[in-house]
Amino acid sequence: MATKGNTSLHKGIPVLKDAFVIIVKTEWNAAIVNKLEAGCKKIFKASNIQHKTITVPGAVEIPFAVKQHYTHSNPIPDAYIVLGTVIKGDTPHFDYVCQNITNSITQLNLSLEVPVIFGVLTVNTEEQAIERIGGKHGHKGEEAAITALKMIALNKKLTNTK
Repeated sequence: MATKGNTSLHKGIPVLKDAFVIIVKTEWNAAIVNKLEAGCKKIFKASNIQHKTITVPGAVEIPFAVKQHYTHSNPIPDAYIVLGTVIKGDTPHFDYVCQNITNSITQLNLSLEVPVIFGVLTVNTEEQAIERIGGKHGHKGEEAAITALKMIALNKKLTNTK
């Protein structure tokens, strides 16, 4: 059973100037993913953070879009947030997709100079996903945006940039 989220996450949200975040989201399970994105945008609006969204067909395509954007973008954004929803079905496909996206985002975090925030829901049912977009398990889109802001601040501190 999942926890109700990180209730202390909303404390100490840094104030950032001129931060820019790229959201990479999937078309798959769009009704849920769009609500994750709306949660990110809510936090960004309240924090005056500029952002742009890139849409890809499915979760497995997310790391490619992040890597290509990072490689060919000028300027490089301060963070990426990846959003998707993978719902378990009757085949092992769920396991392969979840493992692939998790490992790929971890690799991007180890190889890129900016954080990549994992906002992909990996759930057994659609109801579990709904519980994570404003239900009893909080709003994972909002949490992803707050995590991005905190990681941008940390990255700037660690690299001594403004």
